[in-house]
Amino acid sequence: MNNTYYETLDENFMQAVNLYEKEHSHSELVEMLKNGNIPQKQIAALKLDMINSTREAQILVSNLTGQDGKIREAVSLRLDEFMSDKKYLPFFKSCDNYKIFLDAITDINGNICRNIISAISNLHSDDKFCDIFCKSLVELTLNLISIVEKFDFQDGKYKVNKEAFKLYWCLETIYYFWDKIELADLKEIIFRAKNIGEYTIREKVAKILTQNINDIELLKVKEELKQDSNYYVRRF
Repeated sequence: MNNTYYETLDENFMQAVNLYEKEHSHSELVEMLKNGNIPQKQIAALKLDMINSTREAQILVSNLTGQDGKIREAVSLRLDEFMSDKKYLPFFKSCDNYKIFLDAITDINGNICRNIISAISNLHSDDKFCDIFCKSLVELTLNLISIVEKFDFQDGKYKVNKEAFKLYWCLETIYYFWDKIELADLKEIIFRAKNIGEYTIREKVAKILTQNINDIELLKVKEELKQDSNYYVRRF
């Protein structure tokens, strides 16, 4: 990497330090989230202490995708905090956020995936969210399964790891929303994913089946996975 890269990194770090030490009004923080540079958006997300409207919630959510990783991770952390608070949760129920949430659960950064799954789990009782989000989640999961189930996991290609990584987090999300998914769709996902060669995928399938799912065929899969060759799968 050239010197310009490190100079920019140093400048961003020093700007972030200065921004963090400076006092900002709530409106200034929201404006930085909307139009700021990388350090400004990152610090604004971390310093924001309240959400006052659906508009402010959408500005925060909009920074979950298409932004530098430092911004996305800071935003995901704050979303988990804000959406866990019943006072702020209603501001995040806009349909405009659903596609962004779906994209964020398969971010390349696992911390972001984990934070957003935790955040949206607070919308489990919102029928409108679950109806729209879970249909898209099922579609994405089945598309990923169609890709991943064709791969030889011995070849070590990044493409395999990337798609399997996304599928892993989709299945983790399904663990929290399984009862909001049509049984036929859930069964197709389970029946196909349980046979994928990557053990972390089968592990997530086994985790889903620890939920109170009263279906004879799925209970058989649960017992089957208890005999899996991999410890992390059969431990469930």
